[in-house]
Amino acid sequence: MKRKEDKIMLGHGSGGRMMHDLIADLFLKHFSNNILDEQTDAAVLQVGSHEIAFTTDSFVIDPLFFPGGNIGKLAVCGTVNDLAVSGAEPLYISVSFILEEGFPMNELELIVESLAAEAKKAGVLIVTGDTKVVNKGKCDKVFINTAGIGRMKVENRNICKAQGINPGDVIIVNGTIGDHGMAVMNARESFNFRTTVESDCASLNQLIQEVLDKSTVKFMRDPTRGGVATVLNELAAKTELGIEIDESALPINKGVKAMCELLGFDPLHIANEGKVLIVADQKDSSTIIEILKSNELGLQSAVIGRVVNDHAGRVVLKNETGGRRIVDSLAGDQLPRIC
Repeated sequence: MKRKEDKIMLGHGSGGRMMHDLIADLFLKHFSNNILDEQTDAAVLQVGSHEIAFTTDSFVIDPLFFPGGNIGKLAVCGTVNDLAVSGAEPLYISVSFILEEGFPMNELELIVESLAAEAKKAGVLIVTGDTKVVNKGKCDKVFINTAGIGRMKVENRNICKAQGINPGDVIIVNGTIGDHGMAVMNARESFNFRTTVESDCASLNQLIQEVLDKSTVKFMRDPTRGGVATVLNELAAKTELGIEIDESALPINKGVKAMCELLGFDPLHIANEGKVLIVADQKDSSTIIEILKSNELGLQSAVIGRVVNDHAGRVVLKNETGGRRIVDSLAGDQLPRIC
């Protein structure tokens, strides 16, 4: 029997099982409708004769500044990527700030400058927003909320729904996993590891558009909170098929691997902010890998696994010695406030 907590815990925001239970048992119970029940990264909405993608996100990362980015850049990347992996062309975003009294104005300007620069790089316009200031101690420095709107092409509208996935389809990632989570953890805790790990924080819409223009994709998702493992478990459950991952094929930065081994973390559960998981037919895999590797955001792309008939609804990792283990979704609050 599933245990219900009587108070909100950090694990409810982890992206793993606790968060999904909260969504299913509370939010969907009261908010349920045919659009929300799809539980996709962006809702696909009919507006007149056209379809748009609409998403929203909030950012509470600690610390605000980390190797490879800050909360401002992260807010744009997270919003743009949720639209892009849904098959949409990101166009407009809103940005709202909740600021703590006493926060340094020069740091706020650095965040705003970074946010504006990333929006320009991604080709999206910041068209509306809001600002609130709360008493000192009532908010942890800066929280940012965003919403994003994108143009949806008819041929891409089902990419986020995991339809048409079959045994033999391959799973592709556009580079090393776990970089964001470990960079933030190192900055937060000041472990002073000799190796330098930077967040992979990046807007992927232009890379994803190249893939969609030149190949056929069945499913995409960005593995943020909960990491690759959580996305693949959701996919296995939705399709009622099994997924096998090849450990030797996983692209992992040496620094990330060393930190995970020392701290007891699984890279498959660590958050990413510049990665996309793609499911495609085996015959399309070489084309997709070629497209990804021609872009600086996909140089270390790899086929990391495939969809199988066996162990329906489960994700299994095949290690380098031939052994196998089940990979579950993230259960608790391994890395809270990571985005």
